[in-house]
Amino acid sequence: MAKKNTTNTPLTPAVFHILLALSTQERHGYEIMKQVENDSQGKVKMGPGTLYGSIGRMSEAGLIRESDKKIDPKMDDERRIYYEITGLGKKALAEELERYRSVLMVAQQKRIFPNTFTYDI
Repeated sequence: MAKKNTTNTPLTPAVFHILLALSTQERHGYEIMKQVENDSQGKVKMGPGTLYGSIGRMSEAGLIRESDKKIDPKMDDERRIYYEITGLGKKALAEELERYRSVLMVAQQKRIFPNTFTYDI
């Protein structure tokens, strides 16, 4: 299957969180799920179906790939597959973060950002 260019389009929340989790280091599936939960302060809990379905689509799109190396082969389960973000994945993540920044700026300008609300009681 040909890789499709997924940059310049909004990422799904699952894809965004997986790229964010892989942005600092290679991880296996369970580590990705735990990192997503940690990064979202417990607000996003990704199940295996969502994770591995997204990983498959992200691999096909060229956003991530299986890593050749293990973090510590002596301490690790050989069945674990580690994933790493690709250059295209980094570009897609950067574009998504820029989109978020732009939306937050609009919200601040409209004074609808949570810290800019005034409440009448």
